Amino acid sequence: MKKKVLAAMSGGVDSSAAAMLLLEQGYEVIGVTARMFNGCDIGLPDAPLNIDRDIKDAQAVAQKLGIEHKVVDLRACFNRHVIQHFASEYRCGSTPNPCVDCNKYIKFGALLDYARELGCDYLATGHYARIVYDSAKSRWLLARGEDHRKDQSYMLFSLSQEQLSHVLLPLGGVSKDEIRKLAAEAGLVTAQKPDSQDICFVPDGDYAGLIGRIDKASDTAGNFVHLNGQVLGRHKGLVNYTIGQRKGLGIAYDYPLYVIEKDTASGNVTVGPAEALFSRGLLAKNCNFITEAALTGPLRVTAKTRYRQQDVPAAIEPCGEYVKVTFDEPMRAVTPGQAVVFYNGEFIVGGGIIQSALKE
Repeated sequence: MKKKVLAAMSGGVDSSAAAMLLLEQGYEVIGVTARMFNGCDIGLPDAPLNIDRDIKDAQAVAQKLGIEHKVVDLRACFNRHVIQHFASEYRCGSTPNPCVDCNKYIKFGALLDYARELGCDYLATGHYARIVYDSAKSRWLLARGEDHRKDQSYMLFSLSQEQLSHVLLPLGGVSKDEIRKLAAEAGLVTAQKPDSQDICFVPDGDYAGLIGRIDKASDTAGNFVHLNGQVLGRHKGLVNYTIGQRKGLGIAYDYPLYVIEKDTASGNVTVGPAEALFSRGLLAKNCNFITEAALTGPLRVTAKTRYRQQDVPAAIEPCGEYVKVTFDEPMRAVTPGQAVVFYNGEFIVGGGIIQSALKE
C-alpha cells in the first residue's frame, strides 16, 4: 500500500516541485495550502493579499499533477503564535525571526496535526534541507540541503524527533536550478514564479508600521545615548531600530554610529562605533537539540546567528536554563530574539533563541 503524504503547497515553485517529486517516488499525495492571515490581522482590512493568488496557483499545480488539493484555515493559530508574538517581542526590545515560529507552530505543528487527521503518514514541505536516520544513535538527524546556496536547515532547528520522523523534505538533494527546470518541463504554472523576499505578513517591509497598527500600546520613547554617556537626541520609538542598524538614525556625529543596544526599561537606544557591535559570545534560551537528547557538557560546534550568515567556530556549554556560546572570534551584531543554530559539519546539533550578547 502506498504511503500517504500531505504536501504543503504555498503556491511557489519549491513546494510545487516537492509535490511532483513525491508522486514520482510513488507516494499518494494530497496538496494543502494554509490560509494564515487576513487584512484585519495585519491592520489592513482592505489590502489585497497574495494568499488568494497563491491558493489559485497551488490549485492549478494540483490539478496539473492530478492530486486532491485542500485549503485549511490556520489564521487564528498563525495570528497567536506568529503575528502577535512578533509584535510583542519587538515591543520588548527583541528582533524575532517569524519564520522560525511559523515552522515550529504552523508548518510542522498545526499542519502536521492536520496531516494526521487526514490519515497521512507524512507531511512534506519544499524546504532545502535533509532528514536522515542515524541507526547507531537511534535518532533522526537534520542536515543542510545539498544546494548550500538555498540551504534552509537553519530555520528548522526546533523540530523534535517526533516531527522529524513524520516529515519528508524532497528537495534536500536537489538544486534550485534543477527544481525550476523540472517544474518548467512539467508545465507547472509556478515554474518561473519569483521567490518571496519579504516576511509574508509584512509585504511592505515596514515592521514598525505593522506593530503600530495591530498593537495600540504606545511605543517606548527615549533617547539616543552614546556609549560614552552623551545624550544625542530623541528617537522615534524602540520598534524602529535593530542591533547593527546604521541608516535612518538621523544623528550627525564625527563618525558613523550604529545601534548597539536597546533598553526597554529606560527606553534608550545605545549607539556607538562599528567595533562596539562585536561580542565574544551569547546566552541562548529555549534550546532544542537534535544530534543528542540534551547538551550535558562543553561541545565544539560551528554556529551562526543569522540565516544568511556563514557559520563560524564556537564552543557551547550548559549554563543553567541557558546555553552559553563562546565564539573563537568576536561575532558582529548578535541580536536578542534571533536564532542561533549549531552545526557539526553538515548536521544541525541544535539551536535556540538569543537571550543576550556577551561582550566579554
